[in-house]
Amino acid sequence: MPRYYFDFRDGDDLSFDEEGMELSSIASVQEEAAKTLAEMAGDSVRSPKYDGSKNRRMAVEVRNEGGPVLQVTFTFEVARYLS
Repeated sequence: MPRYYFDFRDGDDLSFDEEGMELSSIASVQEEAAKTLAEMAGDSVRSPKYDGSKNRRMAVEVRNEGGPVLQVTFTFEVARYLS
């Protein structure tokens, strides 16, 4: 089974996946990347460090031994009307 690496991008910061994950199909890879990105976005919104004042771009960039396979991106902004 092929091994895929899920690198995480938060703005300009990129964290590399050193372990990877074995998955049987590109559909499984896409599902895992989307699920991981949703969790990252949820954690970010709940973080006290995020004040919602700017657009936030996050991505999961997936690669295998041959190079890039796919990228899932998400951009969001929180507009606060009350403090």
